Amino acid sequence: MRILERREPDNKKTDVSDHEGLKAAMHGFVIDRIEDDKIIYDDNQKKLEDAISSYIRQYCRIYEINIGREQFATLEKELLDEIVGFGPLQTLLEDPTINDILINGPRKIYIERGGVLERADMRFLDNRHVLRVIRRMISPLGRRIDESSPIVDGRLADGSRINAIVPPLALDGPCLSIRKFRKDPLTAEELLAGGSITKEVLDYLTNAVKSRRNMLISGATGSGKTTLLNILSQYIPLTERIVTIEDAAELQLRNDHVVRLETRPENNEGVGEVSARELVKNALRMRPDRIIVGESRGGEVLDVLQAMNTGHSGSMSTVHANSAADAMTRLEMMVGMSGFKGSSDLILKMIGSALDLIVQIGRKPDGHRCVLQVAELRMVDREVKLHPLFTYDDTSKTLRAVDTKVVPLLDDEVTG
Repeated sequence: MRILERREPDNKKTDVSDHEGLKAAMHGFVIDRIEDDKIIYDDNQKKLEDAISSYIRQYCRIYEINIGREQFATLEKELLDEIVGFGPLQTLLEDPTINDILINGPRKIYIERGGVLERADMRFLDNRHVLRVIRRMISPLGRRIDESSPIVDGRLADGSRINAIVPPLALDGPCLSIRKFRKDPLTAEELLAGGSITKEVLDYLTNAVKSRRNMLISGATGSGKTTLLNILSQYIPLTERIVTIEDAAELQLRNDHVVRLETRPENNEGVGEVSARELVKNALRMRPDRIIVGESRGGEVLDVLQAMNTGHSGSMSTVHANSAADAMTRLEMMVGMSGFKGSSDLILKMIGSALDLIVQIGRKPDGHRCVLQVAELRMVDREVKLHPLFTYDDTSKTLRAVDTKVVPLLDDEVTG
């Protein structure tokens, strides 16, 4: 028999207590057979899984490996994850309580759960093992990663966002960052229950959306900008047409009339890139009522501001910034990056004319995410000023109205 002919006597001495060593030996045995039998090329996932389980049993029988039922089940799942799925990451990807997975080389895996980072009790075999999983993740994207192309951004089939960087740029081995995509988006009720926002502020923001105020959501990485944008978008009237532009599709709008656009990076030959700015310009030709840009980070800001000033009221976007004032500075800088030749005063007036509200969101040291400030842009003596409406109070740990006179929206603004 073919299997008996390929028997390697040294494997018979495998130490059952050496779990990683046994798994590595089994891995090589199984890979050889599924490649020889060409099962690896079969599109039938169930057939491949059944074959892998069968080969594991053959290995134990041929090399007289006596292991308990629990260890056998563990080895079987880990090998199935490694060959069919994403290795040690498979369990983490399936855990709904985990938001981020961060791999710093083969022996350092961290996860973020509830806004707090912790080290995961698992590891890869070596750098090649990490690289193999990364390549399996990006293969459906038509991307490659190696010394000549050491950085990759992409999105998994479930919407999770991934970034990989490998040597020579990553000095301690291949690094992988995964921002998991929540299947069931957070609701306004969950934000209220978790203390991330107050009923008063939520009502104000939802009325602002209904009354077609232009809004910018500002915050640091992982602060919850996209989550809040998703929730507020639910209050856009169903009669309106929305066009979204994103680098990696994360928005989960529940409206019926939504056109989703996604940028495209250059291919392996260095061509084919489609930027956010090109998509914004194209979106203006698609008869949108509102334009939502997942994240403003470049020259597209100029086109978004112009769209807000020319009939596309109620548009929204997010930006990375530590405060509402910093968000203004970042917008000014990005308009300058677009090649706009106007003065700083003109850029600020354009921003003030286009935007109505800036919502600052952040994450506290304990991992709690919450809205920190809602500010209105006003023209005062021909200058654009930020006027805080709500500000987070660290003592009471809640948002408080700064100027109650400007909080309520008029009924005709909401309905009109």
